[in-house]
Amino acid sequence: MAVAPAAPTLRSSFLSSPRHPKLSVSSKLPVSRRVPGSYPRVRALDLDQNTVVAISVGVVSVAVGIGIPVFYETQIDNAAKRENSQPCFPCNGSGAQQCRFCTGSGKITVLLGGGETDVSQCINCEGVGTLTCTTCQGSGIQPRYLDRREFKDDD
Repeated sequence: MAVAPAAPTLRSSFLSSPRHPKLSVSSKLPVSRRVPGSYPRVRALDLDQNTVVAISVGVVSVAVGIGIPVFYETQIDNAAKRENSQPCFPCNGSGAQQCRFCTGSGKITVLLGGGETDVSQCINCEGVGTLTCTTCQGSGIQPRYLDRREFKDDD
């Protein structure tokens, strides 16, 4: 007589196998009820190193995502309380910069063919020779780093 092969058993690290795989149910118990020892039990989570690293990265990412905007907001509030009297670096506190086209003269000299020259008014500064400083917008005071940025929502 040949012996039938054993049925494959389910093995999982999360389920504990009962001590006695073939418990007989007493005829006195209702059919829908099980013996309390036969319920599958969930063991504590087995965490490997990759799972711990992934959870740690997630927690740090959330903390940084919240922390950076809070830091910037507090710095903006603190900067608004302090007086700023540092002169603008590009214009030395004058609020105006020399025109780069005419080098401050207000006139452009063009050498034409045949040795002729043509002198005309500078179209960049309109003959003034200076332009409003683009860093301080003419105030002469060096703006703070976050004051130079214009945060606008384009939506």
